[in-house]
Amino acid sequence: MSSDAFQHREATVNGIRMHYVEAGEGEPVVLLHGFPESWYSWRHQLRALAGAGYRAIAPDQRGYNLTEANGPYDTETLQADILCLMDHLGIERAHVVGHDWGGAIAWLLAMQHGDRLRSLTVCNLPHPAVFRKGVRRPRQALRSWYVLFFQVPWLPERLLAAQGYHRLARMMIRECRPGTFTKDDIREFLAGWRRQGLSGGINWYRAVFRHPPRIPDPVPLVTVPTLLIWGDEDRYLGRELTEGTEEYVANLRVEHLPGVSHWVQQEAPDEVNRLLLDHLAAAGQ
Repeated sequence: MSSDAFQHREATVNGIRMHYVEAGEGEPVVLLHGFPESWYSWRHQLRALAGAGYRAIAPDQRGYNLTEANGPYDTETLQADILCLMDHLGIERAHVVGHDWGGAIAWLLAMQHGDRLRSLTVCNLPHPAVFRKGVRRPRQALRSWYVLFFQVPWLPERLLAAQGYHRLARMMIRECRPGTFTKDDIREFLAGWRRQGLSGGINWYRAVFRHPPRIPDPVPLVTVPTLLIWGDEDRYLGRELTEGTEEYVANLRVEHLPGVSHWVQQEAPDEVNRLLLDHLAAAGQ
């Protein structure tokens, strides 16, 4: 399926104008990207899902690419964005897939709004309760240094924009297998970053310090079928953050991809697509 088959649409949801991309027809699958990406990070999955008979929906989340960069950016609001988009599309329940920050929103949706999910798939983002414990360890705290840096006003935006965002693009390229990103891919990301900068995405990090996610005690059990896919060469989140997830998830499958970086669904699309389609088929039964 070519990119011409992607349908670009806009909707006003939760007080903002949101851009999203659709492909295919069938059971809905909502794909949530991370920082500093956009709907485009799911291009391989959009094609695979549509080809397998699913309705794949990938929004630009609040503050990214073609979606308005208006706050607030707390996790309650970010969850409401996705629920309102589902309501707009007439979707009562969906398979939800998230990577990085999109994975955080996906976890929270499963914990707090599990009745709206058919299944959960998360790529390289630990369960919030596991991360809360893990980030206290020195090694993970060092890996997460940029989260503290992003609390500084205006400077992170200025540094990421240096050299027209080419430095950021080179960082992503260096971390992945050769050939992960084509010239067209890089042009797409650069255009998205240049449209309105990355303040919106950085404000997600600032908001999480000011308004941490509300996780009840005891932690709600995730009851929908859950797949955790992990690229083991993630520079930012250690492999050990997958350990202990079974304490919080009733029906969990964890799949490690050795030699794959944080950008797992783009670096290893065939492996991720196979795991994802198997998971959705099993959840559908």
